[in-house]
Amino acid sequence: MITTTKPTLSVLLAGALLATLSVFAAPAPTPLASAPVAQAGPPVAVASAPKANLPLKKKSKSTADHNKFKELDKPFKTVSDVTTACLSCHTEAASQVQHTKHWTWESADPKTGQIRGKKNIINNYCTSPISNEKDCMACHAGAGWGDSSFDFKAEKNVDCLVCHDSTGTYRKLPGDSGHPIYERKEFPAGLGKFVEAVDLKKVAQSIAMPSRTNCGSCHFFGAGGNGAKHGDLDTSLQHPGKYLDVHMDEKGLNFSCADCHSTSSHEVSGSRYNVAAAVKGKAHIRGKLDESPAACQSCHSNKPHSANMDKLNDHTDKIACQTCHIPEYARNDIGTEMSWDWSQATVMGPNGKPTARKDSAGRRAFDSKKGAWVWEAYVIPEYRWYNGVSTYKVIGDKIDPTKVVQINDVGGSPNAPDSRIWPTKVHRGKQPYDTVNNVLTVQHTAGEDDTALWHNYDWGKAITTGMKAAGLPFSGKYGFVSTEMTWPITHMVAPKGDALTCAQCHSTHGRLKDIQGVYMPSRDSNPWIDWLGWLAVAAATAGVTLHALLRVWAHKRHLKEQKNA
Repeated sequence: MITTTKPTLSVLLAGALLATLSVFAAPAPTPLASAPVAQAGPPVAVASAPKANLPLKKKSKSTADHNKFKELDKPFKTVSDVTTACLSCHTEAASQVQHTKHWTWESADPKTGQIRGKKNIINNYCTSPISNEKDCMACHAGAGWGDSSFDFKAEKNVDCLVCHDSTGTYRKLPGDSGHPIYERKEFPAGLGKFVEAVDLKKVAQSIAMPSRTNCGSCHFFGAGGNGAKHGDLDTSLQHPGKYLDVHMDEKGLNFSCADCHSTSSHEVSGSRYNVAAAVKGKAHIRGKLDESPAACQSCHSNKPHSANMDKLNDHTDKIACQTCHIPEYARNDIGTEMSWDWSQATVMGPNGKPTARKDSAGRRAFDSKKGAWVWEAYVIPEYRWYNGVSTYKVIGDKIDPTKVVQINDVGGSPNAPDSRIWPTKVHRGKQPYDTVNNVLTVQHTAGEDDTALWHNYDWGKAITTGMKAAGLPFSGKYGFVSTEMTWPITHMVAPKGDALTCAQCHSTHGRLKDIQGVYMPSRDSNPWIDWLGWLAVAAATAGVTLHALLRVWAHKRHLKEQKNA
């Protein structure tokens, strides 16, 4: 049982986003059976295969076959041309997309009103998209955002195909301002590997509802590496088994992302910025708008355990479902990035030239362009009180460089009714800041121009350009400060048999050893109280034993007296 006491810890951290794109090859469709071919020579009787045995075309949920639309039966030069064709039927689609965070890269906290989002914060991964739009917009739901002149109101700039491609051939690369590959391109440059141009007509005629491939092409590769950013999102979720994710298990429930993140008018429910930390009440109909459809309780209620497990149901008043049911994150050999040290960027190899190296698992470990990384796999979360309110350091906010800078503070306390103990990934970094103005800096990293860090390896030039693009003053002096970000963990839900046991939390050195403000049996035992308790037990036992002996003696004496009488 967990009971609330006076809180001593109430602040934790929550996440930010930035991504680089890649896409998976879709499995080839099963070919239709060929008709028997006539051979030279005497006629041979050939039995026709029963129709029931012929491979059938996969049943579609859509009421329209886009392969039959005349508007799509023509060559397209750009994705904007495709969008224009889409809008001839789906007249409101672009306008809907333009009101979502996938388009604006902004998110307003519903409780505090603070405007966050990729455009407004500096994270401790790739830092900021400002001045780096040509690379970062490979994960934008539009095409053409290469600098601050991008027209957010132009509907033709919306990219329908990035979310609705079902061919697995639609790909957007860093450096193209969010456009797909129109011509065969060597990528990465100089390595002799090529990416083929997309067939826009084929993709436009083969659209479907968003799949794991569509969502994962951005969200699995946040921060420029598979599994790097979130820890609970990577390509292993493309074809997961039950052990990795009980909901997405291909041989089981086989959920797509949209099964939980239900969507209305292109607004995808659920967000790392606005997490429903404590959802109460019964399970409700999917799509209900007054609660987060992506929350566990939407399907399972806040009393999910059977009647003979009422004590576990009591725990839901203080503990998030994810705490027990996601015992580890990055549960695979891909792993996740735990730290990024930008202070080591521009450090050259022994020959004075840029160098790079990988760790023993083949993951990035050092690059003269970007610094040094540390990765881990099968990671035990760090646990925090969390109420769903996250306050971020936005661009231009003052920092205290004498302390570890919390890029985001995640609210929560033991006595708050909407707070729960959550599992989190804490990503630690070291990144540049203006030592005079005491603000985290925006730097121009991507590109081949003279001020791009990845081209000239000059921090001074890179920061000067980035701060100018962000509209911030720069003193010309910079240093590096330690930072932390926290991401609430909510994917990679394990089967119930792999959930945490009581002893993993209820012990002196258990997982919740650092959580303050609650009394936990076993963890919070006092040796003197325990000694007095056992002394009382011993005294009671001795008293009962003595009482029993006296009763036996009295009974025998009574029998003896009767016999003598």
